Amino acid sequence: MKLFTVGPVACRPEVLAEMGRQMFSHRSEEYKQLHRQTVERLQKFLETKNQVFLFPSSGSGVMEGTVRNCVERKMLCCINGEFGKRYAEVGESNGKEVERLETELGSAVTPEQLEEKLSQYPDVEAVAITYNETSTGVINPLPELAKVVKEHDKLLFVDAVSAMGGADIKVDEWGIDVCFTSSQKCFGVPPGLAVASVSEEALRRSERAKNKGWYFDFKLYEKYQEEWGTHMTPPVPQIAALNKELEIIEKEGGKAKRLELYQRRSGRIREGIEALGLSLFPKPGCESPTVSCVRAPKSMSGLEVYKRMRQKGFELAKGYGSLKDSTFRIGNMGYILPGDIEEMLQALAEVIK
Repeated sequence: MKLFTVGPVACRPEVLAEMGRQMFSHRSEEYKQLHRQTVERLQKFLETKNQVFLFPSSGSGVMEGTVRNCVERKMLCCINGEFGKRYAEVGESNGKEVERLETELGSAVTPEQLEEKLSQYPDVEAVAITYNETSTGVINPLPELAKVVKEHDKLLFVDAVSAMGGADIKVDEWGIDVCFTSSQKCFGVPPGLAVASVSEEALRRSERAKNKGWYFDFKLYEKYQEEWGTHMTPPVPQIAALNKELEIIEKEGGKAKRLELYQRRSGRIREGIEALGLSLFPKPGCESPTVSCVRAPKSMSGLEVYKRMRQKGFELAKGYGSLKDSTFRIGNMGYILPGDIEEMLQALAEVIK
């Protein structure tokens, strides 16, 4: 089965081979060296001097960590899809007051909308933005939105789960306080690991936070990071795999080349979709570079397209949430060869004809 999912995604053979190494103690010198190298490579990739922590969880765990460590009372969530909604639900489930900035599905959040909302609610402590909304295939204009957040002197949380590694992120330049992802998306590593950059201000908020729990305590991560370790057993195979993937990125020309690869892939998929008479769900100009959300043809539902593509050996992604029947999604994350895209588009042509 060839994977064009939105995660977990196919992994490079070299990455999978790295996970097959015999285990070693997470308190050993071997692990400390692996941990240090992985963190340093992530800092370089994210263009940050902030701490970068490795979490034994999915990205949703770090999402909850931002709320518990950094929000005392109130936050603002930007919502243009199901994962923006999740952030708001996580905030409320942790007893926080959550203001919502919701846009029409298929549209990006605009700086003007965010400016108006922050002016209306100046008492929010932090703003959460889903950089790349996986459910709708929309990418938000993060640099412009971040500028508005910082002008209002708020903390900025960025859910970059389906963006980091496939869309540009400049943590320090854009003033991002917490930026997180999961291993099973653009980096093409099996699930079980999340990574996040955490600013000094976010750590200060964590230091005075009450009832923040233990597992995702940012200050505990900082304490153990000094010794290049963690306060619980980490997913060593996934960390080794991520380190290998980052090494490969460096050898292939670095971050810029990797982002170009994602742009080429998504561009080719969009061309193929349009050639088949189909259209993307996002409004023009805000299409994601890592996942294409496609309107289903009139003759069948998105779920039917998904099922028929599986019969042809291609795993796409079903439509999500309220778009479950009207769309299907094509991910281009992870280990995909150019010929795979052409084969997938040919199979899709046969399915919808």
